[in-house]
Amino acid sequence: MFTRLYDQVLEWSAHKRAPAFLAALSASESSFFPIPPDVMLAPMCLAQPKKSWRFATICTISSVLGGLFGFLIGQFAFGWIEPLIHRWGYSEAFDGAVAAFDQYGFWYILLAGFTPIPYKVFTISAGVVGMPLAPFIAGSLVGRGGRFFLVAGLVRLGGEKFATRLRRYVDLIGWLTLLIAVIVLAVISQTGGPG
Repeated sequence: MFTRLYDQVLEWSAHKRAPAFLAALSASESSFFPIPPDVMLAPMCLAQPKKSWRFATICTISSVLGGLFGFLIGQFAFGWIEPLIHRWGYSEAFDGAVAAFDQYGFWYILLAGFTPIPYKVFTISAGVVGMPLAPFIAGSLVGRGGRFFLVAGLVRLGGEKFATRLRRYVDLIGWLTLLIAVIVLAVISQTGGPG
């Protein structure tokens, strides 16, 4: 399944509107879509190596904007569940989670940008716990930018050999990413929230 998608994305990477597709994929992955933008970023960098840094920049900016949408989803959903938190006696635990996000939020979001765990899990959680917006944006820029520029750099250095290896393992990477996402979401739903 993921190999077919990768091959299709490789074709799209040569399309004249490929940067717009990359921006849309990157933004949607940060808030609701399951496919990571690396799947499109890598073949685009391979097809046009001189534009690698431009593509990484598009990915970064779009991901942060999409992350803000995920953040808003978390804030909006919180309004629905806040009365339940108080009614069920979780106010103290929730306040502790908010304090942890306030203290480590920047580093939490920065590191999340590099993990295989879908970024939307972190952006929505940050909105739910009310992480301050400035460190959220700063952490997103550094974390996501670091990841996308690393991918672009590896593709530029590794070229066709790197792309061949990526294609060989794309199914395994895709299924592992989905499995991790399911596990993280299950843990969050069992514990009542992130942190």
